[in-house]
Amino acid sequence: MNVRDLGTLEGTVVLYGGPYSNLQASLALLSYCADNHIPASQRICTGDIVAYGGEPKATWSLMRTTGGAIVAGNCERNLAEDAEDCGCGFGADTICDLLSRAWYAFAQRELPAEAKAWMAGLPDMITFTYDGKRCAVIHGGVSDISRFIWPSSDESVFAEEIALIEAEIGAVDIVFAGHCGIAFQRQIGKTLWVNAGAIGLPPHDGRPETRFAVMEGETIMIERLSYNARPAISAMTRAGLTQGYHETLSTGIWPSEDVLPDALRRSA
Repeated sequence: MNVRDLGTLEGTVVLYGGPYSNLQASLALLSYCADNHIPASQRICTGDIVAYGGEPKATWSLMRTTGGAIVAGNCERNLAEDAEDCGCGFGADTICDLLSRAWYAFAQRELPAEAKAWMAGLPDMITFTYDGKRCAVIHGGVSDISRFIWPSSDESVFAEEIALIEAEIGAVDIVFAGHCGIAFQRQIGKTLWVNAGAIGLPPHDGRPETRFAVMEGETIMIERLSYNARPAISAMTRAGLTQGYHETLSTGIWPSEDVLPDALRRSA
């Protein structure tokens, strides 16, 4: 496992996931950081810079230079390998699987070889110490980079992943993760699990704002990110990415719930 240690961090740290080729959301996050004097050295991404949106090359270029430390997501890993699909963990021939084929093929075509080589070098895990606490940042899981871990997942799922993390780096107080697209916090024994959410798509709650996490002292807050989504929707339309996720940017509703556990389905 490729682990990158950032040493000791102080002050305000922003943790975010899933820029998802959404250039406008990425710019909005960076604007928040600039307004609050949070340098790139205090920004950490849980991966999937490139995914659903219409500007993969521009988003990659921006986040590579200003996004801070970045963990590899399944999208980075698969794009780097020129794999046939995104490796998102969707069931075969589910609606989510079918919808992902268009944006993945588009991103594969649009990204230069330089971007894919850079993605291949991203770490699997980032570690740092903050306020005396040992922190680890991953994408989905250690057992599976595209493992969906939800706020409603059984405690044993979290415990399994924490054990795998600790086998690599020793005792850990806080785990920051991404992948599932829904921000949450959950205490698992002595370890706090924080999903930082995704800035590129809203979390299926009927609101267009996306999510990210802010760590400041003893507090970890889930923040809402507001931005003008119209240019992002236009970019997706121009690229032919009109399978449903372009509407999600304004409605806050995912085009399919088949990846979600029953407890998180709006139709349940």
